[in-house]
Amino acid sequence: GMSYERIGRMGLHWPCPTKEHPGTPVLHVGKFTKGLGTMFAIPFKAPAEMPDAEYPTYLTTGRILQHFHTGTMSRKSEGLNNLAGPHVMISVEDAERIGVKNSEMVKVTTRRGTITTKAFITKRIPNGTAFVPFHFWEAPANQLTNNALDPIAKIPEYKVCACKLERA
Repeated sequence: GMSYERIGRMGLHWPCPTKEHPGTPVLHVGKFTKGLGTMFAIPFKAPAEMPDAEYPTYLTTGRILQHFHTGTMSRKSEGLNNLAGPHVMISVEDAERIGVKNSEMVKVTTRRGTITTKAFITKRIPNGTAFVPFHFWEAPANQLTNNALDPIAKIPEYKVCACKLERA
């Protein structure tokens, strides 16, 4: 029931099953078609890899505000690139331990490889944890993560592995 003419004239919300249908601004009113989703707790499962004597720091990866996924769109903006580039966020204590200051280069090494990137020293990161955004080919964070998969969903365990930090 949707057409560019109808969309352009007054806007139209999907689903719109026929040409006469007014559209559906709110899909579920009062109840869901098949009832509420079933939620249940699952038992805690420790990460596949934990810090140890050789790799004493937790590494986690993720997004930062200024960029989206691998940066295929957001990295084309000079303004956004000037706001945030590749880096490793580490605690004040960890920076002091390895002898680096803000913006100095740090080697982040896991059992799968090493990247070298700028230190971003902050009180927002707990001691013993490093955060590397995955948007930057110059510091490919996901090359460091382990290949453990969730046994049911088969989702990679990108959010935790062990690493060591060194002054580059």
